[in-house]
Amino acid sequence: MKITEHIEQAKGKTLFSLEILPPVKGQDINCTFKTLDPLVELKPAFIDVTYHRQEYIYKQKENGLLKKYSVRKRPGTVAICSAIQNHYKIDAVPHLICGGFTKEDTEDALIDLNFLGIDNVLVLRGDPIKTEKTFVPEPGGHAFANELVQQVVGLNHGKYLDDELQETHATDFCIGVAGYPEKHFESANLSLDMHYLKQKVDLGANYIVTQMFYDNQKYFDFVTKCRENGIQVPIIPGIKPLTAVGQLSSIPKNFYIDLPEALVQELLKADCSSTISQIGLEWSVNQCKELIKFGVPALHFYTMSNSKHTKFIAQQLF
Repeated sequence: MKITEHIEQAKGKTLFSLEILPPVKGQDINCTFKTLDPLVELKPAFIDVTYHRQEYIYKQKENGLLKKYSVRKRPGTVAICSAIQNHYKIDAVPHLICGGFTKEDTEDALIDLNFLGIDNVLVLRGDPIKTEKTFVPEPGGHAFANELVQQVVGLNHGKYLDDELQETHATDFCIGVAGYPEKHFESANLSLDMHYLKQKVDLGANYIVTQMFYDNQKYFDFVTKCRENGIQVPIIPGIKPLTAVGQLSSIPKNFYIDLPEALVQELLKADCSSTISQIGLEWSVNQCKELIKFGVPALHFYTMSNSKHTKFIAQQLF
């Protein structure tokens, strides 16, 4: 079922959804099930599975020359999504990224997803890998998420890269894209970021999932600005509890967001890790209650494949 259909059928009730990481290389699907088992009891409407680009390492050969090796630490997004849908009968949403994919790779992935009965994709540009100062597109791939949206929409209209193919079948993917209440870190300002977001929606994106945030007013303002700019698709807020003092620096650094002064002060006064965790969890619970009152279509939890904190929060809400 499409994400938009889940939202329509909920008739104004806020849905519960979550995002997981694929297991690291060498682990099997049971690692994913172990993460999900405690959460499926709460009946999530859908489960996102992230995609991780291959990185590169160089090893010196006996002749002294360096050889480049491709390394993907978290493989299997397509397979994991298929396993989730078959095991739990819950819709899985694979992330589809520009980085590391040619247009042909993208088309192949979409054909596989369509064959497996997966109805949704979350389309992202993707982040630079460690060896890149800025994002570098794959040769023969897409440089921007809006280009990737166009390719998915094209396939939804039966438009394949080989225009000489006969008897092609159109796909019917529901397309999600990312939104940034505090703007994408590479955008000059929020207005320009909004311009590109509207472009993705105008091209055919069906819903938006936001970057995490800790100040609900920023989400409210973001929704208002979207509506003022003619963006009418559902906007799902992303939630991640802050549960360790080290996250006071790591979250702003890695995700380019601000932390509310009140939350920071409470965390700095805490005298042990368990107190810090409890403060962060209570903040998230109160944040989610306010978002539900506002009428958000879903709460989307970034679990980082740790079910404990997400389950605690969701149990207070659903």
